[in-house]
Amino acid sequence: MRKLRILFCALVMQCFLCADDLTAQSEALFKDKTIKVVVAFTAGGGYDLWMRLITRHMGKYIPGNPHFIVQNMPGAGSISAANYLYNLAKPDGLTLGSISAALYFDQLIGRKEVNFDWARFSWVGTPERTSEMLYIRADTPYKNLDDIRGAVGTGSTDHYFPKLLEDALGVRFNIVIGYPGSIDIDLAAERGEVQCRAGTTSAFFGREPGRTWVKTGFVRLLVQGGKKRDPRLSEVPTIYELMDKHGTPKATRALANVLLSPGEFGRPLMGPPGIAPERLRILRQAFVKTMNDADVVAEAKKNGWETNFSSGDELAALAKEVTTQPQEVIRRMKTLFEK
Repeated sequence: MRKLRILFCALVMQCFLCADDLTAQSEALFKDKTIKVVVAFTAGGGYDLWMRLITRHMGKYIPGNPHFIVQNMPGAGSISAANYLYNLAKPDGLTLGSISAALYFDQLIGRKEVNFDWARFSWVGTPERTSEMLYIRADTPYKNLDDIRGAVGTGSTDHYFPKLLEDALGVRFNIVIGYPGSIDIDLAAERGEVQCRAGTTSAFFGREPGRTWVKTGFVRLLVQGGKKRDPRLSEVPTIYELMDKHGTPKATRALANVLLSPGEFGRPLMGPPGIAPERLRILRQAFVKTMNDADVVAEAKKNGWETNFSSGDELAALAKEVTTQPQEVIRRMKTLFEK
């Protein structure tokens, strides 16, 4: 019995030593390191604000307590940042990125500028899931989408949601692309350069000028992309309600399901392909802990942001799902985006 107790104590001590060794190895991966997060949009937008909040807190949940910096890299509807992250960033866990949640559209339809495989990114997580919406300046004559029916960068909500509305509901837009970021588009709306804009509910209600525009009546909300009405938009119909109303064909509804999936990606945080499993595990765990951090939750609530986050494992599974589509859906996507 005495020998058994000695053996048991030795095994326990060995376990402690192994645990200490693993902790030391994990700390060595990130100690005295700086993690760069490339944001594919200009400063001040929803992607940028979320990443800056996350990076202020995430380091304390990573062994070795690395520092974080945010680098804005707008361009080509975030394709520039995606190609950089996929092809040039080292897979060491020290370079991450946040790019358009709808960028896999460009991959599906075969744009030549795409030099990445959406499903192979190393997914860390997203702080929120959201849905699309469309607003119009209140000083236009249009009261709803029926008024627009028959009237006159890709990969962003501003581009694909109006395209879907055109195809599914027969409305017509003159889509202007080329603005580098959300703030630029907001200014364009205030100056009257554009009258209508698509975006996400989280961005619209989570920052200015959306909040003020609703209070002052500067804009009118026309449609939302979720299957259920957002409580903040209880009087605004969903695209699914309007497709029912106008008898949208099943084939178009299948296309709509693909085009409305970016809301599930929210504002994703990912790394280049090939990050070692242990490094990726550490990053994913740190992300979940960050999203449950009391200070992060409090600041997000103060800003009016949603905190219905998804893990890296969930996003990895979703990325494989959305990039595996029937040829008919891909053909219709190509037709839609080439108009």
